[in-house]
Amino acid sequence: MREYLKETLLELCCSYTIISVVGAITNFFYGSETSNANVIAMFIFCAIAVFVLSLHKLLTRFSPLLMILIQFVLSLGLCCLVVFIISLIEPVSPRGWFEFIRSFVIVYILGAGYYYYRVFKDAKKQDKLIKEIQEKNKQ
Repeated sequence: MREYLKETLLELCCSYTIISVVGAITNFFYGSETSNANVIAMFIFCAIAVFVLSLHKLLTRFSPLLMILIQFVLSLGLCCLVVFIISLIEPVSPRGWFEFIRSFVIVYILGAGYYYYRVFKDAKKQDKLIKEIQEKNKQ
């Protein structure tokens, strides 16, 4: 459990740093500013995405495509719930919902793509090691 927590926090920190830097660069070029509420919301969305992606070990009985779709829908649903809660405090325009979903989907696809690339690369590496061990045991 401690190792899982360590790994998840590390991925959260790296993901949030990357998203913050990309957000800062985007704000620099478009001349906009990010409020403290947006910074906190970005962290919450990052935490949700990292947590849901880390649940892939619990969903291994499903096909990889179905597992990825379940995780995407769960992440999007939780993030929409956060935006809904925020909208009770400060109204969100219909265009704001569209922008949120568009931004979430783009970042999630990039992040999940990288995450699953690493997972499948690691799985191939482990498979190769197992085959090498099996070959050595035969000799």
